[in-house]
Amino acid sequence: MSVAQIAAVIAIVTLLTSGRHIPELLKKVDYKTLLFFVGLFIVVGGLEETQILVAIANLIGRISQGNLILMVVIVIWVSAVASAFVDNIPFAATMVPVIQSLAATQGVPLDTLAYTLAMGTDIGGSATPIGASANVVGTSVSAQNGHLITWGRYCKASAPAAVIVVAVSMLIIFVRYC
Repeated sequence: MSVAQIAAVIAIVTLLTSGRHIPELLKKVDYKTLLFFVGLFIVVGGLEETQILVAIANLIGRISQGNLILMVVIVIWVSAVASAFVDNIPFAATMVPVIQSLAATQGVPLDTLAYTLAMGTDIGGSATPIGASANVVGTSVSAQNGHLITWGRYCKASAPAAVIVVAVSMLIIFVRYC
């Protein structure tokens, strides 16, 4: 079973065992956040189906020409910037074929690229309110409780920190793997 199927089964079991509390549970669902994630996964699926991710791997390979240091720079910054706007979990999952292709065609270690991708997506996801599931949920819960966190306010505090941490992480990857 896929993760989505497991989640659907659990949701159905929860509703079936809730009996008379079903209307109350359905009122508590945050439909805006739920629809946001539905749309996000549709976008990521479209990127996979249109082979855009394969094109990205080919482009990174051409630009870096097998140079591991340049490849690390490209992967960490592209993944950080992209995951600031696309949820980091589906982005990382869709980029796995990209780094596998790079490792195979460019002769670079897959573990280095995997670690680079993980660092870029995880840290980049903290830069914006939509970059990570926790950010979306946290800002939504905050707004529901009367504390609106605007895009500008969020990014003013988090984006500079994310840039600094990505740069430090890149240096650590250089020391450790390059």
